[in-house]
Amino acid sequence: MAVATASKTKTFMRMIKIEHTIFALPFAFFAMLLGSLVTTGTFPTISQWFWVTIAMVGARTAAMSLNRVIDANIDKHNPRTANREIPAGLLSKTDVWFFIAVSFLLLFVAAFNLNLLSVYLLPVAVFFLVFYSYTKRFTWMCHLVLGVTIGIAPLGGWVAVTGEVSIAAFCLFIAVLFWLAGFDTVYATQDANYDRDHKLHSIPSRFGIKRALQLAKGFHLVSFLFFVTLTFVSPLSWVYMIGVILAGMIMVYQHSIVKADDLSKVQIAFFPMNGTLSVLLFLFALVDMLLIRFM
Repeated sequence: MAVATASKTKTFMRMIKIEHTIFALPFAFFAMLLGSLVTTGTFPTISQWFWVTIAMVGARTAAMSLNRVIDANIDKHNPRTANREIPAGLLSKTDVWFFIAVSFLLLFVAAFNLNLLSVYLLPVAVFFLVFYSYTKRFTWMCHLVLGVTIGIAPLGGWVAVTGEVSIAAFCLFIAVLFWLAGFDTVYATQDANYDRDHKLHSIPSRFGIKRALQLAKGFHLVSFLFFVTLTFVSPLSWVYMIGVILAGMIMVYQHSIVKADDLSKVQIAFFPMNGTLSVLLFLFALVDMLLIRFM
């Protein structure tokens, strides 16, 4: 029994690609640190660090698991995704629903251990976590909805330690929203033909791959501008701006290696580059905030 449970847990972790948590978690920590520094002049408590981490892991795990359950039949008939754990029979939907329940429980407990505003905003977060997986059935704007869903991470990190929202928090939210929408649009080019043939909605299936890549560039430009704007509405300074410039260079590189007639490097542009961007930007912001706090 224990061996079977351990095996299913390992398979589940592989299914949800737990390593992709790196996309959103650094931004939640970024917002948490900045929010605490702005409102209290110091950094979050160990308790706040712990519960924000639990909330993020719970939210991200629930969202990815729901996506895999909701899209199981779609994945089954798509050659690119047919070997995912549910279509391949490695996990049942019942197994995954169990993990979803545990994930939401973690999110709820974490919110209740932070502050009242976190609790009040919990239904909004849960709505987007569930809603996103259905959007590809009726709108090509699904990438923007996913951006909103992931953008809630830094917004939630800020609220968790301040109990309020601010212009700086919204700037970071919008920056992450369009960053995520941009690279998700690029990622979706892999399924453009399949989506079009099966009446699924995405920017690549609606506008074509070439136009989709152009729109993704536009999304990333908006994201870059809001990362810059954050400097003007917060104490962040030139150290953080170096990180923003490097992040912008990563975005440019991502678009330089993905072409409308050559999608072979989409996977490289997706995980290594985006994971590097989020961690790098967080580290430069952290150094900046350490200098602000202790100098």
